[in-house]
Amino acid sequence: MSTTVRRAGESDAALLHDLARQTFPLACPPATTQEAIAAFIGEHLSVESFERYLADSTREILIAEIEDEAAGYVMFCAEDPADPDVAAAVIERPTVELSKCYVLGRFHGAGVASTLVSTGIHWARTQNFASVWLGVNEENARANRFYEKMGFEFRGTKKFLVGQKWEDDFVRELSLSREAASA
Repeated sequence: MSTTVRRAGESDAALLHDLARQTFPLACPPATTQEAIAAFIGEHLSVESFERYLADSTREILIAEIEDEAAGYVMFCAEDPADPDVAAAVIERPTVELSKCYVLGRFHGAGVASTLVSTGIHWARTQNFASVWLGVNEENARANRFYEKMGFEFRGTKKFLVGQKWEDDFVRELSLSREAASA
């Protein structure tokens, strides 16, 4: 199975929503209620939300496909961190946020996420960002191991609202200047 990555286009909003609807729950802590998950999807991962994201020039969305089937996606946000906890934690500027990285469960372990993130890191480097940062739930051991393996270092913590409940996230950062120097 070979993974191809393409840039999302305006016509991909419904596809991205469908991927998000299936994958976002996989990243939530076990105590997160179905109501909270549904509220988050409705507010941030709807077709309309993706239409806005796709029209926003500060966002880059990539879709991974295996044999013409969408397997996952990433979204990067090229804005300085607005959250004061993140702004204090992230060391290098300019920075870009890896806002979303989700892969369908049946493709976990197939290299889809690493291909998506590596492609996104390459894009970030071509845009002259000094680092990529992300927030990942502190209870998501699989994702935390993955990001550590990809070179993202722990920088601090932040809060993340899902429905009516605040979750605790780790803030991680990948230095593109250090990564380039070691390559």
